[in-house]
Amino acid sequence: MKNKKFFVENLIKWNRNQNKSEMPWKGEHDPYKVWVSEIILQQTRVQQGLGYYNRFTRAWPDIRSLASAKEQEVYKLWEGLGYYSRCRNLIETAKYINRELGGQFPDKYKDILALKGIGSYTAAAIASFAFNQPYAVVDGNVYRILSRFFGMQLAVNNSKGKKIFAALAEELLDKSNPGIYNQSIMDFGAVICKPALPLCAECQLQKRCVAYQQKMVYRLPLKENKIKMRHRFFNYLVISHGGKVFVNKRTEKDIWQNLFEFILMETDNMLPDEEFLESSKFTDFIRSRNYRIDKISQIFKQKLTHQLIFGRFFHITLKTMQKPLNKYKMVSPKGLATLPFPKFISSYLKD
Repeated sequence: MKNKKFFVENLIKWNRNQNKSEMPWKGEHDPYKVWVSEIILQQTRVQQGLGYYNRFTRAWPDIRSLASAKEQEVYKLWEGLGYYSRCRNLIETAKYINRELGGQFPDKYKDILALKGIGSYTAAAIASFAFNQPYAVVDGNVYRILSRFFGMQLAVNNSKGKKIFAALAEELLDKSNPGIYNQSIMDFGAVICKPALPLCAECQLQKRCVAYQQKMVYRLPLKENKIKMRHRFFNYLVISHGGKVFVNKRTEKDIWQNLFEFILMETDNMLPDEEFLESSKFTDFIRSRNYRIDKISQIFKQKLTHQLIFGRFFHITLKTMQKPLNKYKMVSPKGLATLPFPKFISSYLKD
């Protein structure tokens, strides 16, 4: 118990005297803006998320404006942040709150947690920051700090470990100032107790930190073996006809749902260029010989959470329209700039 008291007191002291982190969402009590900031910062570095947060809240400053926004415009602003299910959930939840709750964000933890796209961490952040309710946030920063300081050699990514860490986080929470405590521990993890190159020499918790004293800082927190990475191979046909390009909106429950892409042919492996162009997958689709291959890109790759995407772009000019293309949307080069694409494609288009 002595170490727990030391931990809380020195964490708050650090926040009060040394924490210079200034962000627009810090000290924010509007639950809408807290919600937006927390969703953006999931899987996103603070410096990258800052610009998105500012643009997002300028475009849609409240629930009602987001609920009535054109979805394509929201996705376009989100472009480049990745994990697009976050954007989809923001839109759907805003519409639900506007339609079913009269535009009022719920102010009870259990009601916040019931909203689509909001888990226990985000619900605790909103409840504590917006409504000063005593719920502890438990995220990667918290796992790392607690495991190092208390020398907890438990995996943070299984149910047993998560349950024990959550109980300790609740025990340590300053119930009188939950918002300040939660912000303190989150900032401490981002500024001092970082995953790589932690600033142990500057740490106020150093003298009682088990990991530091026992030289285990870089071994903690522990994680069980990660899920095996799935490899996927995308061949994009950038087909133009009459000055326009064919695109498709991804609607299946897969990566990049609701984003646009060019005509996709996924293969089991990355075939050599000529072998792909001679394959039945390609020739059955492009049945006419009345086309021209203008360019074939190099192979690009993008790493997602559990997938590694390899892909390339075949630029094709089609002289006569073909029936298989009727289901695709035709857009002008100018129109392409208004569509939300996954980073894999938008980065290629910008080069």
